[in-house]
Amino acid sequence: MRVIKVANYEEMSQKAAECIICQVREKPDSVLGLATGGTVIGTYQLLVKDYQENGTSYQQIRTVNLDEYIGVSAEQEQSYHFYMKKRLFGHIQIPPENTHLPNGQAEDLVEECKRYEETIESLGGIDLQLLGIGVNGHIGFNEPGTPFDSKTHIVELSESTRKANARFFNTPEEVPKQAITMGIDTIMKSKKILLLASGLKKSPIIHQLFQKGITEEIPASILKRHENVVLIADEEALSFVDPMWMETEVES
Repeated sequence: MRVIKVANYEEMSQKAAECIICQVREKPDSVLGLATGGTVIGTYQLLVKDYQENGTSYQQIRTVNLDEYIGVSAEQEQSYHFYMKKRLFGHIQIPPENTHLPNGQAEDLVEECKRYEETIESLGGIDLQLLGIGVNGHIGFNEPGTPFDSKTHIVELSESTRKANARFFNTPEEVPKQAITMGIDTIMKSKKILLLASGLKKSPIIHQLFQKGITEEIPASILKRHENVVLIADEEALSFVDPMWMETEVES
């Protein structure tokens, strides 16, 4: 795992955007694995800015998102369909048919998981996967205890995850208890993975990521087995990390 240490959230977002733009320009038909949540908002803002100023084309780009809530319609503001359209897709003229998210309102959710997995395979796999990390170490919605060999599946969201996402809903009770998420094995098949972390609230889990071994109790720990992972983290997120625990030298 290569670590890029940056000063703050803004610099983390800039580095991440540069990596994605480079991928898009070098391979115009790339398959991008995309994330949602607060961590990646700045990155998406910079991708939109680059599109507006430099015209980077997304006409051939295909995207697959990590997850979607179960029981939330694509038109609801809290859905990840809505998030992606608002934050990115609605501003870069990417063909709608090239964007893929799980259907959290499918009649047969098990079949939907299978369909989504087949969609990713039909696209040739993911070239660059963007990830955040939860305070409990989840990636996507793969909560602690999720088997490392998991494919796209239905997950029960932990209380810590629901609490972290409650700010996007009117009341805590409205936060869905289930989601469809890309599996850990699916994520690990990505050719390159970009992991982002910012702020003091992420420092304990980043500390554990380096201090502890590879365990299903910390889903993100499996990323240490991937041959091409870049962690972009700011000073606060890395504040508890002793450099001796890191597998590679820290860049800045």
